[in-house]
Amino acid sequence: MAEALTAETILGTTEDVLRRFGPAKATVVDVARALGVSHGSVYRHFPTKAALREAVTQRWLDRAHAGLAELVTAPTDPPQRLRDWLAALFEAKRRKALGDPELFATFQVLVAENSRVVAAHVAAMVDDLTEIVRSGVDSGHFTTADPRRAARAVFHATARYHDPAHASDWSGPDVDDEFDAVVSLLVAGLRTGV
Repeated sequence: MAEALTAETILGTTEDVLRRFGPAKATVVDVARALGVSHGSVYRHFPTKAALREAVTQRWLDRAHAGLAELVTAPTDPPQRLRDWLAALFEAKRRKALGDPELFATFQVLVAENSRVVAAHVAAMVDDLTEIVRSGVDSGHFTTADPRRAARAVFHATARYHDPAHASDWSGPDVDDEFDAVVSLLVAGLRTGV
């Protein structure tokens, strides 16, 4: 008996097809062919090519940022939690960009196509940061009247270390020291008030 076709199997195969053909040439027919099924079978799970690409983008973002949510409530003080969360985000992005540059380039194209998925993902990351900042305010480590505004500022101030547009900078010899300096400045600012 043949294994049942699942959304997860389709998404994994779609990643392989995207890696092989690139986002401009990969088609649903290519995915179906790689799975040994008809393209109609793929469409039963994902009604359009856009829906399939959106799901692949969501899957990739979720995997790339796995573990960040757990750092929000880690048993460390909020300044350290903020450092750890930002460092984990930077390392996850860097590992993806430098570990598989072709696939990373493909996902840069997919991310640009799927602004709704990206906007929801960014909102979730800002929610994480807001919770860390709020816990810092509650514990007296940070001073800010608006934790969400401060969290957005932290997210934007660290864009060089998580926005794929800056991926070419992530292998520089001083990038870790620069990252640490930026995060230290942000933590100091949160201590005195934003």
